[in-house]
Amino acid sequence: MNKINIEHFKNLNSDCLRGIEFYKQELGILNTRLEEIAKGNTSREAAEGIEHFQNQFIIHRNQLDELRHSLNANEHEISTQLQKSTVFVDASTATEHQILFDHYRTEEKIFNDLRHEFNQFAAKWM
Repeated sequence: MNKINIEHFKNLNSDCLRGIEFYKQELGILNTRLEEIAKGNTSREAAEGIEHFQNQFIIHRNQLDELRHSLNANEHEISTQLQKSTVFVDASTATEHQILFDHYRTEEKIFNDLRHEFNQFAAKWM
């Protein structure tokens, strides 16, 4: 069975988990701004935008929660394997970790695009 040195991705899980917490906090801030926009604007166009962003924020919060859960499960698997071998983990665990990291990077890009789109919306309606 192939083994991969843990040094290859030693800190990636913790970096991703910190990033997820940052984006969840950011969602809270964006949601507060959205509530301010909702209070001050009753037009149909504003309401449609508000609903769109509410839905997007819910979707991204759920994605972040699922990703955090998967990263924690992967971290647990890595820890379990490291108890058996102090330096190496199975290649399948490393592959799963890389998939999760790629998923995190994709979510990060999508979130940043959403934030940019929301900021344009907020500039129009605040």
